[in-house]
Amino acid sequence: MPLLLFDLDNTLLPRDAAFRAWAQDFLAEHRLPAGDLGWFTTIDGSGHVPRSTVLGAAKRRYGLDRSMDFLLAHYRRGINSHIHCPSSHIQALNAARSAGWSLGIVSNGGTRPQLDKIRRVGLGSLVDGWVISEEARYLKPDPRIFEIAAQRCGVAPTGDWTTHTWMVGDHAPADIAGAELTGLRSVWLHHGRPWAELGYRPTLSAAGIPEAVGLILSARSAPSPRRAAAAPSTAKPTHRPGTALHSTSARFAPAPVAAPTTAPAATATSA
Repeated sequence: MPLLLFDLDNTLLPRDAAFRAWAQDFLAEHRLPAGDLGWFTTIDGSGHVPRSTVLGAAKRRYGLDRSMDFLLAHYRRGINSHIHCPSSHIQALNAARSAGWSLGIVSNGGTRPQLDKIRRVGLGSLVDGWVISEEARYLKPDPRIFEIAAQRCGVAPTGDWTTHTWMVGDHAPADIAGAELTGLRSVWLHHGRPWAELGYRPTLSAAGIPEAVGLILSARSAPSPRRAAAAPSTAKPTHRPGTALHSTSARFAPAPVAAPTTAPAATATSA
């Protein structure tokens, strides 16, 4: 069974758009300048800056008489209230499932907020399993978190499992480096950015989820990355907290079609 793994924030879900909406609400509620939205998006770093840094800086900047716990709770409620999964992403996931792929989510982050996003937008019923770094105690790009994801999706991380597995994500140091280290093929969502890493590169790149899934479904023989030096875990799949409860027994093998001849080269607009 081929396996397709996805990052969550800014991959399956437009997290940065939700953050901007929360920041606009925050500024309006506290009667702060609407023009400071750029300040928030800059310090946010697309979610890769610790929340304590972002909210602590905002508290000092505006002299807010609020506790950090209050600000964090306000942030969590606000950003998740604005999160959604685009219909085009749902259609792409359904297309991959119909083609016979198992689907999973691999996310770095806190268990409660990430799981809340998954449940809020209905992704739990669309994938076979998920793993979140806090509860798994492994972070991307550690290969172990990808092995756990495979197990929770019903795929044993043994033998040649990596040759039938792809990873899709937008954050190169976590998603694409993790795929490289694990021996998986990958699709980088460039979001209009040039590829900047020198030591590794994605198998393919795409502007968004629909294009990424389309490329994977049509890639019969895309070039494999370097195989990881360490042998994958031999643990048998078990029911774990991130495992969906629906059956996967009625799927069919994907019908291969012609593959792209080469992975796209890094340019100023795409990788």
